[in-house]
Amino acid sequence: MGFEVDEDILQDFLIEASEILEQLSEQLVTLERQPDDKDLLNAIFRGFHTIKGGAGFLSLTALVDTCHKAENVFDILRNGQRQVTSELMDVILRALDAVNLMFSELQNREALTPAEPQLLDELQRYCRPEMVTTVTETVAAAVAAAPTAEAPQAADGIAGLALAEYQQMLNELDAEDGANTAAEAEPAATPVINFDANDSNDISDDEFEALLDQLHGAGKHSGIPSAEVSEAPASAPSSASDDQMINDDEFEALLDQLHGSGKGPTFTTDDELSVEAAADVEVVADIEPVAAMSTPVASAAVNTQVAPKTDAPKAESAKAPAAHAAAADTTVRVDTKILDNIMNMVGELVLVRNRLLSLEANHDDENISKTVANLDSVTGDLQGAVMKTRMQPIKKVFGRFPRVVRDIARTMHKEINLEMVGEDTDLDKNLVEALADPLVHLVRNSCDHGIEMPDVRAAAGKPRVGTIRLTASQEGDHILLGIEDDGAGMDPEKLKGIAIKRGILDADAAARMTDSESYNLIFAPGFSTKVEITDVSGRGVGMDVVKTGITSVNGSIHIDSALGKGTSLQIKVPLTLAILPTLMVLVGQQTFALPLTNVDEIFHLDLTRTSMVDGQLTIVVRNHAIPLFYLQDWLLKGARRARKDQGHVVIVAVGNQQVGFVVDGLIGQEEVVIKPLDQLLHGTPGMAGATITSDGGIALILDLAGLIKAYARRYV
Repeated sequence: MGFEVDEDILQDFLIEASEILEQLSEQLVTLERQPDDKDLLNAIFRGFHTIKGGAGFLSLTALVDTCHKAENVFDILRNGQRQVTSELMDVILRALDAVNLMFSELQNREALTPAEPQLLDELQRYCRPEMVTTVTETVAAAVAAAPTAEAPQAADGIAGLALAEYQQMLNELDAEDGANTAAEAEPAATPVINFDANDSNDISDDEFEALLDQLHGAGKHSGIPSAEVSEAPASAPSSASDDQMINDDEFEALLDQLHGSGKGPTFTTDDELSVEAAADVEVVADIEPVAAMSTPVASAAVNTQVAPKTDAPKAESAKAPAAHAAAADTTVRVDTKILDNIMNMVGELVLVRNRLLSLEANHDDENISKTVANLDSVTGDLQGAVMKTRMQPIKKVFGRFPRVVRDIARTMHKEINLEMVGEDTDLDKNLVEALADPLVHLVRNSCDHGIEMPDVRAAAGKPRVGTIRLTASQEGDHILLGIEDDGAGMDPEKLKGIAIKRGILDADAAARMTDSESYNLIFAPGFSTKVEITDVSGRGVGMDVVKTGITSVNGSIHIDSALGKGTSLQIKVPLTLAILPTLMVLVGQQTFALPLTNVDEIFHLDLTRTSMVDGQLTIVVRNHAIPLFYLQDWLLKGARRARKDQGHVVIVAVGNQQVGFVVDGLIGQEEVVIKPLDQLLHGTPGMAGATITSDGGIALILDLAGLIKAYARRYV
């Protein structure tokens, strides 16, 4: 296809298909737990069908083939001709992975990689009803076991025998329902047509009439004009020819009338079984599909007709697309770059607002005060409205976890139930993308390290099925994310022993650590409790990356655990990264901004009450020793610091460690817009950017994690 010619259509397809693929992953895992959910089966069927239709319009053959076979499988499932099994879901999920790969290649305008032939063959096998598949495999096995010299004759004989046995089996199943029912449903006068593999493929007019009588009852079918039928439907094919034969088109029209468009029986080989379903008609049957399969053709009293959807529930569902279309007309697709530019301009407006508020404080003019107050209110509302345009539900991240948990559970032979709460919580789009990988790693870690094997859990008096719970909630201008499991928990002494063995800390430092501090050892680089390296974990390169990713977005992570009961992690991140609440402080004569999300406490301290522990200046706050640093020593090198007995101390949280900073003055809280540093200043340790203060000056925004990593490595 030509991407340049169809770029607009392609973009529409990419947006629509992306939303469907995100839903399919979660829907498929849910279906495995709820195999009888008809609505879910229909939703998955429609998802693959919609992607197939769009891909077909764009001539994406490889994508069409995979979606078409997956769609056929779900048509069989929703008709009750197969049962949902874990093996079937493994194949479907592999098909979804292949579709996602092709979709990613399409986004990058690369040539599509077709699904593996073996995968397509497995999908084709699941496209057949279970009973048909069983008979086909039985015949194939018998043919393979027959003597080679008599292969042609044996194949015919076995095929005929298998069909006869199949008919006999159906008759026996029907006979179990009662002799009276069978006699009433199968009139003695009705001729029985026996299909023999040695017969010709053509059938006579009488045999065709008898076949229709078997399907619908004698005299109840319609479609071929005769002396006994005075009026034929307008859509019925005409057979006015002298030889009373009908052509292929008329025969297809007859089948469409009998079964619904596209739902007529098809005579195909075992390798190509059509299960296409019509989208605009509904087949109304008095028996279930499975019952129809287990009943002889001649005795099936079925009222099959093409009927409009007139019942109330169907009528409501028919109105749904129209309502959805009306809602779609009120939305506009906007490039995220435009939203980013608008957010930057709002940030500039916030800076001007802050400047006016500072100037207004020095004037007593009531009119100016009212005007500035009004501007402050409008700017705040505008800022909130623009931020909402950048917000996305955390479900975009949570949606991938059911598949992750399901795959790990099957690989490790564990039983795990995933619970998700607060999926509708919104946060900045950039944060959604930044948190995706850290959260996935934490969930994988809970599955691998946290949840025990079913037998181990049962021996400990726990349910065999472990539970992982994901939560999301908003508190003020922050988002709280929780990951909890009811697994084995962590042994603090074991963690200390591993840390000492790996050289992360010495025995004396480990002896002074509290249990809470020892839990944080898992975030140390190279730390791992796994003895064996697996595909899931064991290399010790995960949790430190998780902490780095979270702190890079001004977030923090707290961990708690109880041996034998489980582990809980809580992540705290700002609502947005566009506008940052800060604490303005003075160091010397310079103004610096500390991200408010890292600030735990501020107090005035008598600096003579400090003490030295292991060569580090320390203060004791509520019986807890906290390392103390003078920011002037790091930020204003070369400047002489006068010894003071009094000072302001700002307690900040960096990862899981609390640190005290001594500053010369406190200015107050202020919302700032982060401006990037000039290229000459790129790479300066501990500098996240700059901003314009309310008094028109410039303040550097500190990256506390980077600052401590550069000047006090032992505390990161």
